[in-house]
Amino acid sequence: MTNVAITGVGMHAFGRFETKSVTQMGVEAVRAALAEAADPRIDAVFCGTAYAGVAAGHKVMSAVARTGMPIVDVEAGCASGAAALSLAAGSIRAGQYKTVLVFGIEKMPKGIIRSTFFEPWREQAGLAATPAYFALRAQRLMRERGITKQDLAEVVVKNRANGVLNPNAMFQKRVTADEVLASHVVCEPLHLWMLCSPNEGAAAVVLQAARRARSGIIELSAAVLRSHLPGSVLGEATPMSGIDDSDITPPTTLAVHDAYERAGIGPNDISVVECQDTDAARELLAWEELGLCVPGEQGAFLASRAHHLGGSQPVNASGGLLAKGEPLGASALGQVIELVHQLRGTAGARQVEHARVGLAHTVGRGANASVCLVHSH
Repeated sequence: MTNVAITGVGMHAFGRFETKSVTQMGVEAVRAALAEAADPRIDAVFCGTAYAGVAAGHKVMSAVARTGMPIVDVEAGCASGAAALSLAAGSIRAGQYKTVLVFGIEKMPKGIIRSTFFEPWREQAGLAATPAYFALRAQRLMRERGITKQDLAEVVVKNRANGVLNPNAMFQKRVTADEVLASHVVCEPLHLWMLCSPNEGAAAVVLQAARRARSGIIELSAAVLRSHLPGSVLGEATPMSGIDDSDITPPTTLAVHDAYERAGIGPNDISVVECQDTDAARELLAWEELGLCVPGEQGAFLASRAHHLGGSQPVNASGGLLAKGEPLGASALGQVIELVHQLRGTAGARQVEHARVGLAHTVGRGANASVCLVHSH
């Protein structure tokens, strides 16, 4: 089977850039990725975005005078970039294309994320993908897993500290747990600093067919997207507080099991993880859904510092969404780019020692979960 190599990556920093359009940010990321990949001929382009509008990918490629090939826009909420990556990798493995450019772009409106996925009355009632939903999920996690508000604050402390080491992160200041808990309550138990900030940015990746593994190559060994199963609260006209029955497997677990099987590895083989931390509780939930810890052991893992930089399995070495902010279309690809730098040994002050296998995880609207695995040879 054809292997898929990552031969070029490029990013525009995440944050707020009032004088730049979403197309301009995409152009910067795409040019950087193409330059790193020695500007190859591109057979197809996949663009992940949720808010950039009609023909967003075409606008970027027109600006760099690289059109004529198929250009496809992909939307899957926060997992848009990962969905685009999955389609691109699949097309290479199928022998359809040899070189594919994947990029994600977004210029998010300020304030609470809005989505036409929900009926207007649900949004008005607070039953959409807003902090109210995140808070319900956090409350359930605290009740069933013994997690405390202090644990939630410590996740923020960890990620914001890592973000200081990442020049592409929006927030560049360390915080203390007391400061996190002193920020105003948005929806109990979540304080303002426990929530990620929707923002702007772009990320791009060049994928190429690799018939055989060779030294120094970074390979995309799995790029999986799975959706929620019937019976999830998401499918009912109620708050998305999680799965309403313990027998319903969440989409993240479906995706990660599929990814592990494809790559022939397990959670203990992962060197570094970039996972969804839309809010602090979401990261702790992801740990168990990805098989990184036993349900209910999140507090103990936090105390052990195993998932901190310098620990046995660092999570969100980039700072995660809590430090970087979240431009939806670029979010998942930004995670993959972080893993590429970790596996290359070029992550600077946040470098994870002996990183060989990386896992990236995003969840879009609660409906789409993605898991990408990369490894170095």
